[in-house]
Amino acid sequence: MKIYKNSTKNSWGGKRSGAGPKLRYGHETKVMRVPTNMIDDIKSLIDDPQPFALPLFASKVPAGFPSPADDYMEGKLDLNRYLIKHPEASFFVRATGNSMINAGIFDGDLMIVDKSLDPTPGKIVIAAINGDLTVKRYKLEGGKPYLFPENDQFKPIAIDEEEGIYIWGVVISVIHQL
Repeated sequence: MKIYKNSTKNSWGGKRSGAGPKLRYGHETKVMRVPTNMIDDIKSLIDDPQPFALPLFASKVPAGFPSPADDYMEGKLDLNRYLIKHPEASFFVRATGNSMINAGIFDGDLMIVDKSLDPTPGKIVIAAINGDLTVKRYKLEGGKPYLFPENDQFKPIAIDEEEGIYIWGVVISVIHQL
């Protein structure tokens, strides 16, 4: 078998019509395998530049005394772009239990977590303790790191990497349904 370097011929019989990179969307493309049940969703994300953009009204709604309504729309708002600053390092996870209710995180709430952010004291984090995930507030006490619940019925957890406690990411938003 003859091998051709820097040539359009190949070991399967020479140059093939239509072979090589395709230009679509103004750039070269690459073949990628995806689950068949996700094909339509992925196509809609590619074909629609703002698939999740909803109307954003310019007027604010007071939580006190009512004011005259204003029908002026400011534009459209894509919550993905508004809430997620580092999409490649972000993920969603659902809260269970009530250890964080005083922080406004309730059972069933959807949390957006950014793995690229450093866990600084006072931030709410997702941590893995012996393989199990938990959401707690990261704090330092006496120079030692702890995971603090936001509910007095629970106790703080000392962070010790030797015992298998690792911080996965920082919670950046919580989606709470009423």
